[in-house]
Amino acid sequence: MIQINRYLPYLAGSGVALTWGLSFMFTRGALDSITPFHLLGLRFAAAALAMALLRASGIIKFNLKLSDYLYLLPLSVFQPILYFSAETTGIMLTSASYSGMIIAAIPIVVAILSAIVLREYPNRIQIFFILASVCGVIFIVFMDNQSIEGFNPMGTLALLGAVTAAACYNIASRKASANYSPLQTTWAMMIVGAVVFNAIAVFQSLSAGKIAFYFAPLNELWLSVLYLGVISSVAAFFLFNYVLSKVTATQGAVFVNMVTVVAIAAGVLFMGENIYWYHLAGTTAILLGIWGTNRFAPPPTEYHEAETTGRAAQKT
Repeated sequence: MIQINRYLPYLAGSGVALTWGLSFMFTRGALDSITPFHLLGLRFAAAALAMALLRASGIIKFNLKLSDYLYLLPLSVFQPILYFSAETTGIMLTSASYSGMIIAAIPIVVAILSAIVLREYPNRIQIFFILASVCGVIFIVFMDNQSIEGFNPMGTLALLGAVTAAACYNIASRKASANYSPLQTTWAMMIVGAVVFNAIAVFQSLSAGKIAFYFAPLNELWLSVLYLGVISSVAAFFLFNYVLSKVTATQGAVFVNMVTVVAIAAGVLFMGENIYWYHLAGTTAILLGIWGTNRFAPPPTEYHEAETTGRAAQKT
């Protein structure tokens, strides 16, 4: 059992990458019919509803007071609100390839912030493997396009905002895990996401005079909304919050780059896309980077151990 528990965070991280990697297919199809914020509103409404039903049925159990919601609010603002808003804006103003290269920098920013905020310092060999993982993503994106186009100052700022938001979420989730369970953290994120994104989407629908048809897209997009809301949001963010409660923020962050690997595999298996030598080379670098970052990780910091044994046991 001890051996199984040791590898659970890494299995959970792989599950996150698998889920998010497959989500691109569902997102791509849904955005042909509705606007990004409309999709995000429906997605997180489905996520919050799913968790509410599970909670009401007693399948999952947790309690949160108003003070807990206020404590978790900054984390929930970083992810999903700021990250998805900034990423969506960045992609719209630049290009998918350019965005992919910028977003790949998340593990680097996480490593810097985790050292400053959490005092979780990656060692030299970890830094090498982190860079290997990031370079693997950049290499695949570059080779797929042969040149990186789409530079736009405002778009670049938005993407850097997304990178910063994602990194801050990693740190905030890691820190919150000392006092809150992954279920509590995920619930707060889904509720905030549902409220904020639906408020934006409803305002846009009212402005366009289409509010009467707000839920009409569900007739055709229910499968995409179900996957993105229940699987890619509730399940994946729960797993990722679990990962960040067990390993350092730096270790958790590198799993995000594995999403590129899954997205390529999904394109080949389900959409008939081609695979080339540089996909394999970049994938090797990404997987090697993830392995090395976790294989050579130092033990957990005394800070996190002390916090975890302090108040976490008091939360249910």
